[in-house]
Amino acid sequence: MNGTLNATDVRKHWGQFNDDIVRDGPRFVKRNRDTWAALSTDHLKVAFEKFTFEAAFNVEKDGSFTVSLKDFDLIENGDTKDDAVDLLANELIEYAHDYQNNFQKYFNAPNRRHHFPYIMNVLVQEDSEGVKGLIQCPVGEK
Repeated sequence: MNGTLNATDVRKHWGQFNDDIVRDGPRFVKRNRDTWAALSTDHLKVAFEKFTFEAAFNVEKDGSFTVSLKDFDLIENGDTKDDAVDLLANELIEYAHDYQNNFQKYFNAPNRRHHFPYIMNVLVQEDSEGVKGLIQCPVGEK
């Protein structure tokens, strides 16, 4: 990668390194044989913005609403569609934190690896309202 910085130099100029990321863009750093990227949260939001969730609703016999997400094993039920989406957003946040806290387990699981960019999009949101905005409901269903 062109423009890769040495970790020792980054450590020596830590404050400037952080300022450069936020103001001038992402940086790549090499330490021994590992290379990693440093990005601001604004950069992450743009990088992962297309990773949203496709919701499906079912009306239950009792009049409540069950919402599920395509390609995710997350399902919630609420008295209203909004209640169900609120619960689902909270479940997504919980799953994202679990994924992050057990990263090697989830990232290396073949059936969970593809969740990574979606999880990053959840983690970069400022609050549950931001996460709710990632849940895309079919037209006319919200």
